[in-house]
Amino acid sequence: MLAEQKIPLTELRVDFITRDVDIPRLLRDRPTPVLVTCRRPQDGGRWRYSEEQRLTLLRTAIAQGAEYVDLEWDVALQVRRYGATKRVVSYHNFQETPANLPAIWEKMRALDPDIIKIATMANAPEDNWVTLGITKNADIPTVAFCMGDMGTPSRILCGKFGAPFTFASISSEKQLAPGQISFDVMRNTYHYDDIKPSTKILGVIADPVAHSMSPVIHNACLRKDGLDVVYLPFRVPSEGLDAFIQQAAKFDVLGLSVTIPHKERILRCVNDIDNDVSAVKACNTVLFRKNLREGKNTDISAAMQVLRRACEVPDDQAMGFQGRKALVLGGGGVAKAIAWGLQKQGARVYISARNRQQADVIAADLKIDSLEWETRQNFTGDLLINGTPVGMFPNMNETPFPAEAMQEGMVVFDTIYNPQNTLLIKQAKAAGCRVVYGSDMFIEQAAMQYKYFTGRTADKTVMAEALRRAINPAKYAD
Repeated sequence: MLAEQKIPLTELRVDFITRDVDIPRLLRDRPTPVLVTCRRPQDGGRWRYSEEQRLTLLRTAIAQGAEYVDLEWDVALQVRRYGATKRVVSYHNFQETPANLPAIWEKMRALDPDIIKIATMANAPEDNWVTLGITKNADIPTVAFCMGDMGTPSRILCGKFGAPFTFASISSEKQLAPGQISFDVMRNTYHYDDIKPSTKILGVIADPVAHSMSPVIHNACLRKDGLDVVYLPFRVPSEGLDAFIQQAAKFDVLGLSVTIPHKERILRCVNDIDNDVSAVKACNTVLFRKNLREGKNTDISAAMQVLRRACEVPDDQAMGFQGRKALVLGGGGVAKAIAWGLQKQGARVYISARNRQQADVIAADLKIDSLEWETRQNFTGDLLINGTPVGMFPNMNETPFPAEAMQEGMVVFDTIYNPQNTLLIKQAKAAGCRVVYGSDMFIEQAAMQYKYFTGRTADKTVMAEALRRAINPAKYAD
């Protein structure tokens, strides 16, 4: 299987072997070059026998001609260099990315390494830049990255800054370290083999971010257009937003998609905004242009496009929703954006949120009506829009609107795109409503972002196909 996948280097984790470890047998007829690792529990491993036995295994691997052997930095000098085997001297910290990490690297430099490996836990998004900076400035080949889902970008980007390789799991079900992604995703979504010093960076910032399909669709389009750009997921907590944005421009970040919970908070980090952002005080796109950080909102135009198609509103009809009543559910940036877009095109708009205060604030800003969440089922009108996360994976058995309150002929739009057929959408179909999928808006707004990011027109067919495959991989499995 390793040879079929064309894996260039395999880490052989002998600490996972529960019986007697036979190094000569393991190395005989190996299909790829190997890095032999026998990790102690304090370094995230499963070795259960003595330290003397462990070091003997590592020495045996060297004597048997393993291409690489991993030696923790505190034992590296206890294992002598021999033959052609290269020494990977490693440091692991599962609690933090320590402030003295550059000094630790300097100490490792004196331990006769061929390659230095550093893996630390990311507790803040800027920890990624710390490890990547060490990789970039090293005069000895260094693989430095962060663990945890906040550290995923550094695993993908370390090659850009000079790392000889990175670490990935054989499959998404077999992670050996926190935040590790699969070889298939590393190669086929992020195209790690093509990342180089000139590669520019795009990404999505959110918390959480692992569920986002933005990397899938943007990277598919970037690949199709042959651009030297990679699009990454950045998990950024609210308290780390300002620091992350300050650092991003220093590491070749061209632009960012912005989603929950940052669409309003990001405004304090930009210094140039468009009219839509100014109107709704929510931003889903940031562009880094020299000394400018431009804030854009593609949610509004994208939502209006998909709703106008569903309602068969002609393109040249500016007030296309004149005389229609719409209920928007939600108190966040996307709900406010859609409410404002509909109002601007003539609709009578109502807003309702589980947090009544949020709904009232939006209603006051946009001069629309707010409804109590408990009375939303009494709404009668033409359009129902869900701008809440209710029904999103993994809570797919929830719905933000009672099925019995739906009216035949109503247009029901769920902004959630994963899953595509939410419970709300299923109930709307059963009630004889016309439906608008969140995936339609998701592709439209992403295509607009892509144009801002790259100056090129996005191939929405490529984006949609990539999204379908990512949401339902079993259907498209070979």
